[in-house]
Amino acid sequence: MEAALVISIGKNAIYTAFLISAPILLVSLVVGVLISIFQAATSISDATLNFAPKVLAAGLVLLFIMPWIMNKMVGLFVYLVNNIPNFIK
Repeated sequence: MEAALVISIGKNAIYTAFLISAPILLVSLVVGVLISIFQAATSISDATLNFAPKVLAAGLVLLFIMPWIMNKMVGLFVYLVNNIPNFIK
């Protein structure tokens, strides 16, 4: 297996992982910033007030985009399986 092929496979895997995780991370970031602004405005310093809404928001986003995530993961798997002959020559 050539180095360029290994780099290409790794690049596809990392890109897919980035696409899958980006929506969840972005929603968690936005919710965290909004909660932090609320905490700064009200002088509330409870750690669970910041953690719990981010977990709930990430869970809801994961629930709604799970079909898309599975489609991306299956696409990568199909690409890898279909190209096994090209990888081992």
